Amino acid sequence: MSTLDTEVSNYKKMLKYFIETQDEQALYGAEKITKGFIKKHILPEEIINLHIQAFSELYPNVREEVTLGMNFLLETMISYGMAHQENQALRDKQLALESEISVAAGMQNTLLATKKPDIDGYDIGVISIPAHQMNGDYYHFIKEENGSIGIAIADVKGKGVPAALCMSMIKYSMDSFPDKSMTPSRILNSLNRVVERNVDPSMFITMFYTQLLPKEDKMIYSSAGHEPGYYYDAEEQRFEEIRTKGLVLGVTPDFKYTEYERHIKAGDMVVLLTDGVTESKVGERFIETDELFEVIQKYAHLPAQEIVEHVYKDLERLQGFQLRDDFTLIIFKKEV
Repeated sequence: MSTLDTEVSNYKKMLKYFIETQDEQALYGAEKITKGFIKKHILPEEIINLHIQAFSELYPNVREEVTLGMNFLLETMISYGMAHQENQALRDKQLALESEISVAAGMQNTLLATKKPDIDGYDIGVISIPAHQMNGDYYHFIKEENGSIGIAIADVKGKGVPAALCMSMIKYSMDSFPDKSMTPSRILNSLNRVVERNVDPSMFITMFYTQLLPKEDKMIYSSAGHEPGYYYDAEEQRFEEIRTKGLVLGVTPDFKYTEYERHIKAGDMVVLLTDGVTESKVGERFIETDELFEVIQKYAHLPAQEIVEHVYKDLERLQGFQLRDDFTLIIFKKEV
């Protein structure tokens, strides 16, 4: 007799013993038999069928209604078993996909890693939090030979792996540009051609690029349809929108981006961000710009890194600790 036949025989005996005695010890025995069925991958409907056969052998004269009821249960369990197998297969695929995305997210963090620079006379803070595993936001610091610092912040209007691949392409394109041509307008002009040739038209990439010249206390900047940044005047305690014009990357290959410049006074701040910051939601409404300014101004006396971290925590709390979009915030301050 095979092991399975033995377990089937034991099941019949256990069933008969329980019906005749109602001894709960039989239930513990059934639990042991069930574990044996699981090891041999016996399906639920097969166990029901076994039960029907055993019950019919023990009580051949049972009422027809009982037999019909058991047959109905068997058909139900067959349908359940099929649905359960399909659901388990989907769960297995989902777990495999989540594992792959986790690996991809780790690779993205490595590929897009950039070091926050130390700049004499300036204090920089940055935070970038993805709403999901993959980040559709991107920021990058480039230290140039002339002592200036290039600061890029970008947003792919898309999610997941495609957005991550786009950001990797942008990052390595920027790394390939010669230092002498690293002006904001030239950066965006070059990236625009790269994106137009290599990115699906359904995906949009915005970028704000600024070149900070610490010795001159000046910033030169251009924008490719990106969320406007803000300049904080510490003396007057007010924010001003950094106005720019420029198409999102990849719309037309021959678009020429305009450069702007402004001087930075001691104690003032420049705020660069993605729409995950400005479109934070409180209940069913988006946060007002003045509300964002109040949060930033509340922490303006702190070091830049502490400012961005406190702003993120406050806005995260307002949203019920559930980000609806990737959140990236860069602040640099001219030290007093």
